[in-house]
Amino acid sequence: MLGKERLFNKDSNIRRDTRFAPYSPSPSGASPAEAETKPAEAQVLAATPAESEEPRGSKLIVGPNIKLKGVEITDCDTLVVEGRVEATMDSREIQIAEQGAYAGTVGVDVAEIRGNFQGELTVRKRLVVHSTGKITGKIRYAKLVIAEGGEISGDVNLLGQPAAIATPFAEKRVVAGQV
Repeated sequence: MLGKERLFNKDSNIRRDTRFAPYSPSPSGASPAEAETKPAEAQVLAATPAESEEPRGSKLIVGPNIKLKGVEITDCDTLVVEGRVEATMDSREIQIAEQGAYAGTVGVDVAEIRGNFQGELTVRKRLVVHSTGKITGKIRYAKLVIAEGGEISGDVNLLGQPAAIATPFAEKRVVAGQV
């Protein structure tokens, strides 16, 4: 039998399986075989610039034709909705694609809406409604940008401002580019 020393020896010549390691091209243009012979520190340093370009944090992407229903989304920095989501969420950012739809309650720092949102939306920093975006419901925002063609309707107020006294059927409707 093999002794413990041989099984757990760190100086062992056992090669690690790198089939599932992330691909990172060598800045010197070296072939993959040459890159494997370099020290591990050099490979890590070569991958660092590419990683620094993308923001860090957790990201959830609900792809096209995916339906996510009846959940509470937590600890997610960015939610990208390309399918359909019915949920409650408090996060940093939400992005709803043109074909995406979200129904529920959301509290975020930044929201970019290209698809449909229905429910209660609180945006602490910036709400951007693109030309294909449509929001209905209770909307609270710090800053608002609406592209021509973008729509918001419902109870719309600046964050921190008291809601106007209104009857339950009162509605504000804003369509960018139309007077």
